[in-house]
Amino acid sequence: METILDSQAIQKLLPHRYPFLLVDRIIELIPRERIVGVKQVSINEPFFQGHFPGAPVMPGVLVVEALAQVGAVLALREIEDRDQKLVLFTGIKKARFRRPVVPGDTLILEVTAMRIGSRVQRMRGEAKVDGQLAADAEIMSVIADRGSAV
Repeated sequence: METILDSQAIQKLLPHRYPFLLVDRIIELIPRERIVGVKQVSINEPFFQGHFPGAPVMPGVLVVEALAQVGAVLALREIEDRDQKLVLFTGIKKARFRRPVVPGDTLILEVTAMRIGSRVQRMRGEAKVDGQLAADAEIMSVIADRGSAV
């Protein structure tokens, strides 16, 4: 898997930081169409302390968040003043969780654009582990000015 964007390049596009940056690298990118990211799931993730002790499972909502972050990379690359913008969730549809994601898994996050506009985005995401579908969802978001998002 060739790295197209590493974690430092991703952090230049996304405002997320540890412990909430949930994508380690981008391995495929077709502007305005499709993107594939990777998340190495480690036992050191802070959420595993309480979800669940003795049987750690990555929360499904964080798998969807990881998909959204990959989608945000796809959207923000197209915006010149992206350092002044935030991508905010407006909806999640048809989310399904099909297998647990556990420490040691490599989460492959595939996101396809259904609509990429200057303000509104709609994407379809699939999270896979070892080729098996772990989760999928439709993700809607809006690009907002950072100052107006508070």
